[in-house]
Amino acid sequence: MTAAFDIAVIGGGVNGAGVARDAAGRGLATLLVERNDLASATSSASTKLIHGGLRYLEHYEFRLVRHALEEREALWAIAPHIIWPMRFVLPHRPGLRPAWMLRAGLFLYDHIGGRRLLPPTRTLRLDRDAAGLALRDVSRLGFEYSDCWVQDARLVVLNARDAADRGADVRVRTAFLGAEREGEFWRLDLEGPAGRETARARAIVNAAGPWVGEAIGRIAGADSKAKVRLVQGSHIVVRRLYNHQRCYFFQNPDGRIFFAIPYEEAFTLIGTTDRDYSGDLDEVRASEAEIGYLIGAANSYFKTVLARRDVVWSYSGVRPLYDDGASAAKDATRDYVLKLDGERPALVNVFGGKITTYRRLAEDVLDKLGAALPLAGRNAGWTARARLPGGDFAIDGAEALAAELRREYAFLSSREARRYVRHYGTLTRRLLGEPRRRDDLGRTFGGDLTEAEVVYLMQHEFALTAEDVVWRRTKSGLRMRADEIAALDRWMAARTATSAAATA
Repeated sequence: MTAAFDIAVIGGGVNGAGVARDAAGRGLATLLVERNDLASATSSASTKLIHGGLRYLEHYEFRLVRHALEEREALWAIAPHIIWPMRFVLPHRPGLRPAWMLRAGLFLYDHIGGRRLLPPTRTLRLDRDAAGLALRDVSRLGFEYSDCWVQDARLVVLNARDAADRGADVRVRTAFLGAEREGEFWRLDLEGPAGRETARARAIVNAAGPWVGEAIGRIAGADSKAKVRLVQGSHIVVRRLYNHQRCYFFQNPDGRIFFAIPYEEAFTLIGTTDRDYSGDLDEVRASEAEIGYLIGAANSYFKTVLARRDVVWSYSGVRPLYDDGASAAKDATRDYVLKLDGERPALVNVFGGKITTYRRLAEDVLDKLGAALPLAGRNAGWTARARLPGGDFAIDGAEALAAELRREYAFLSSREARRYVRHYGTLTRRLLGEPRRRDDLGRTFGGDLTEAEVVYLMQHEFALTAEDVVWRRTKSGLRMRADEIAALDRWMAARTATSAAATA
């Protein structure tokens, strides 16, 4: 018998997972399908920021910036384990944007988004402040402002986990093959690990990210006039360039900006680039030109001179922006656009968007589905109040929770306790169980990644491969050798096969 749902969401990125969570929490029978792993594309390839987008002010995107800033503290409140505040240093560079413009922009940034808990902007003398020690003598004047950091892929996974806990059917490695209308329902053709199957839904939300246009083409009778602009953004990771915990927001002479951010305690994350993309969406990689651009940009600011050999990891993603006709990739709007195609059964196509605005996007999607799904109006706005799994502790309580874990699990180092809190929050206790010593956590695959953690990720967070674990659920891959990752992949495949045989 074909399963029937109120809403079927295509795409397991942050927008799709956010829509699925919101819909499930309103009591709607919800299906979420993702052909690969959750957050396997754009949503795990971001700059990892929950921010308003300071640079969008000069493009007059005031609505986008205001909405993003309003979301900033709301998201921090519901996920204090994977989101936390950071201070950003913006040096003034003579010959680029004048100091008065930076001051005016930061004043607006501080006041249009309802900032309550984050500290305001302050002016720095970089020749006297510790933030200037790592920099070349590009300027004596700088500004320091607030934004937040996020474990981006974990944000996606926890939204999907919460959706499933609220009754949603979350299916990874399940491809959307097509859909056609049958009365007031859509009939969806899917292909998952068990083969071909069908499902019925009163509404479809196409949140396929870079593949949004491809998905529209597979929906019979869908309006394909809306265009998507694919913009590639790449990042590099190098060994730590400085010792403090502040980030840098740098201007380049070509008008572009980039960030340098403390990353996983021992590294610095540098990015992002902006360029139009027309290649294979399944083979997105940081090009040598982009890597070279970021190295050169960093070298123009930092005293430590980087070379290609210093890049320990690079990653790249493609943003599916709405094509607004902007001439340059860096100028294209980052705001989301929702296109409703029919009311019963309904189809909503999602273009663009930012990680920071995913929750508001989900609310807007369900508002658009009101005619097709009258029950969608129930419990509206609930996601602004309900904590994500593991986030049920004080907004500034991460350090206290890490200290508690060290008292309960004496074998944990301070770094390990912090890492667990910053990934799992209060769910760390479920992951660790009741071990008396470290060996009770089972095999160590590399770094501090243990069998207990991998089993937890497989059982509770939809992980199936080593890549899912070491590059999305965690960043353990930065501390593991290639042969260790390969061994983990074999171990997980064997465990999956054994479990499948046991349930056959």
